[in-house]
Amino acid sequence: MASERLSSPEDLVVPAVVTVRLIRSFEQRNFKPVVFQQVSLEQTVQDFMRSVRDDIATRPGLPPPFRKYGYDTMKIIHQAHGAKTNELVMSLDDDERLILQDDDTLRAAGVEQQDVFLIINHGSPVT
Repeated sequence: MASERLSSPEDLVVPAVVTVRLIRSFEQRNFKPVVFQQVSLEQTVQDFMRSVRDDIATRPGLPPPFRKYGYDTMKIIHQAHGAKTNELVMSLDDDERLILQDDDTLRAAGVEQQDVFLIINHGSPVT
C-alpha cells in the first residue's frame, strides 16, 4: 500500500561476497586473492580479520608462507562500480580513508558487496 514504508538498502541484511588479497611481498608482487562469501557487514573489522586468518590457516591450495604470515591490516583497494587503480598490487593513495579501523563494523568502514581488500603485515618491512 501507499502508506507502507519501503525498505532502504541499510535495512536489508544481505551477506556480502568480498575478495581479500593476501599480500606477502610488494616488490615481488607476491599475492593470492581469496574469495569470502556470506560475509556479514555488521561484524567488526577485527572479527573479520580474525575469521580471515583462521580460514587461510587451513584453506587447501594456499602455500604455507601465505598461511603463516602475520597479517594485521586491511585496506579497501577496489569498490564495486568504482574506478580501479593502475597499481598491480595495491593503491598507495588515500590510506587515511581506506585502511580499516579495528573497532568499526565493515558497513561503517564503507565496505560494500563485491569490494576487494588487501591484508598485509603493516608492522613488517615491505619487500
